[in-house]
Amino acid sequence: MENLTAFLLAAFALTGSPGPNTLSAAAVGASFGRLRGLRYVAGLVVGVMLVALVVGTGISGAILALPGVTPVITALAIIYFLYLAWKIATAPAIGELENTDASPPRLIDGIFITLANPKAYAAMAALFSGYVLIAGNPLVDGLWKAALILGVIIIVNVLWLMTGAELARHLRSPRAARAVNITFALLLLASVATLAM
Repeated sequence: MENLTAFLLAAFALTGSPGPNTLSAAAVGASFGRLRGLRYVAGLVVGVMLVALVVGTGISGAILALPGVTPVITALAIIYFLYLAWKIATAPAIGELENTDASPPRLIDGIFITLANPKAYAAMAALFSGYVLIAGNPLVDGLWKAALILGVIIIVNVLWLMTGAELARHLRSPRAARAVNITFALLLLASVATLAM
C-alpha cells in the first residue's frame, strides 16, 4: 500500500503539473468550452496510453537509437506545437463561437500533441521504472500501473479543461478572452521550450 500511495502521488505530480498536455487542455477549455473540448481531452488520454505502451515496452528507446531519427522527431514536434499554439491563440472567445465556423482541436490533435510531448515520455518512464506495485509479476505490475495512470490522466486533463473553460466564462470582454487564449498559447510554447532545455 505504501508503494501505491507513492505511485499515485507521483502520477498526479508528474501528469498534473503544467506542461504541454495540461496547458493545452486548459487552453482548449478557455477557447472552445468544456463540451467542445472533450474530444481533444480524450485524444490526450489515448495519447498518454500510447506513450505508456511505447515506454513500457522499450519501443521508444529502440526508435531513438536509430541514427538521425531524433532531430526529425524534434522538428516535427516543434512544428506541431506551433500549429496548436496558433490555433489556440486565434480561436474566438467562447461567447463568439456561435457566430463562427471555428472548430476545436480534434481527438487526433490530442493524440499527436501527446506523442510529441517529451514530458509525457519522461513521466511514463519515471512511473514505470520507479515503482513496483506487484512484485514478482512484471506483466501484472505494468497493467496495474497503466490502469492507474489512465484514471489519473482522465482526472487531471478534465480538471485542466474545466479550469480553462471556467476562467474564460468569467471573462465577458472579447478582448480579455483573446488575451487568455494568447496567454495559454504562449504558456504552451514556453512549457515545450522549458522541456527542450
